[in-house]
Amino acid sequence: MAEKAFTPRVFSGIKPSGGLTLGNYLGAIKRWAEMQGKGLETIYCVVDLHAITVWQDPADLRHGTREVMAGLIAAGIDPESSILFNQSQVPAHAELAWIFNCVARVGWMNRMTQFKDKAGKNAEKASLGLYAYPALMAADILAYHATHVPVGEDQKQHVELTRDIAAKFNHDYKVDFFPLTEPVIEGPATRVMNLRDGSRKMSKSGESDMERINMLDDADTIAKKFRKARTDPEPLPDSLEALDNRPEARNLVSIYAGLADMTPEAVIAEFAGAGWGRFKPALADLAVEKLSPISDEMKRLMGDETELDRLMARGAERAEAIARPILEQTYDIVGLVRSR
Repeated sequence: MAEKAFTPRVFSGIKPSGGLTLGNYLGAIKRWAEMQGKGLETIYCVVDLHAITVWQDPADLRHGTREVMAGLIAAGIDPESSILFNQSQVPAHAELAWIFNCVARVGWMNRMTQFKDKAGKNAEKASLGLYAYPALMAADILAYHATHVPVGEDQKQHVELTRDIAAKFNHDYKVDFFPLTEPVIEGPATRVMNLRDGSRKMSKSGESDMERINMLDDADTIAKKFRKARTDPEPLPDSLEALDNRPEARNLVSIYAGLADMTPEAVIAEFAGAGWGRFKPALADLAVEKLSPISDEMKRLMGDETELDRLMARGAERAEAIARPILEQTYDIVGLVRSR
């Protein structure tokens, strides 16, 4: 039997906790914007249900959700070209997640490295939601029969779990209903590292604000953070391989490449032999040029919460129109009686 053909469709999401950073922009949002109009239906989501796997102040969560929505639009995601909404306004995500909780195996969840990283030594005190949220992530994707998911390397394991869940559902119910979604990992700066420690990922929750570039930082702050970014005493080499044991240097080269739409090799070719006194000011100028307009537009959009909420509601209606029929077909396949 021929394999079912699914509509080419992209889904990805971002949590609204802690504010957006350069890592979010280069690792995800910039690529999301570039996927628009490439023959793929694009669906992007502020995953507020994922955020509450750890406790969130309700006012901060509302603010963060609107801030991320503003950041996505400011970075070039068009609410008309893409479907853009917050997760909790489309009940199919949570409903399908329960079905997948019953499909996924405990052993699969035990292999998820992110739960181990986030729960740490206090795993017994972590929420059940934090443990089970990969099933919700699978529901986020498969509620739309998404065929492609742009992710960073650290999220690839969750897409593999999504494929496992889809394959087991299809096998158990003898259907070809859910696609085996493909992760899309590309770009020179898919994993942006800490500006003070190149061995750690740039994070919203880092101890020092100097570790990261926030998408709401002004031009002076962006320039200052790059000027003070940790480096080593050696100039830039003439090959990318020579940066293998220089994590801070490699990170700054990757960030420049991501912002300039160049390969890291091309950056090395341009700056080979240059000291940090030349490279860091060039990187700061480039970052200000690319990020300041986004920051300004974010601030403008956040000044009109009513409009942001309208856009999220409209996106949720469009998302619901795709997800609800898929959920209802899932219920029929499973054998759940729906008489109203």
